[in-house]
Amino acid sequence: LLGICRGMQLLNVALGGTLHQHLDDHTGGAGVFGSHPVTPVPGTAYADAVPETAVVPAYHHQAVDRLGSGLVASAHAPDGTVEALELPGHGSLVLGVQWHPEMGEDTRVMAALVRAAGERTALSPRTPDPRNRAPRTPVS
Repeated sequence: LLGICRGMQLLNVALGGTLHQHLDDHTGGAGVFGSHPVTPVPGTAYADAVPETAVVPAYHHQAVDRLGSGLVASAHAPDGTVEALELPGHGSLVLGVQWHPEMGEDTRVMAALVRAAGERTALSPRTPDPRNRAPRTPVS
């Protein structure tokens, strides 16, 4: 599961966390993405994917205040704002990022999601055996 921007905020609130309702200097302006560095917390799944400080595209004016039950902060902005959070010990990746990884050039967060999905699918007892598929009938 990857929660992006508001999705991270919803994940936090759904698990009992709270939000700062307004941050003055975290957007790039109306309809414009800003950017700022985020630093990973060592030992987290996010740090496994992005081990060093990275500049990320952001467009938000709310942020995590109190973390929801079981969540841990996995990256911070220079001002201490929680920029990534995760739910460790869940058996698969549950990660939220406050920025928009789909808007930037760094694909490591998206690659971590794809990798986790592949690992989860490989472990699933419901994964169909491709040898059991019905033969395809040509369409005329």
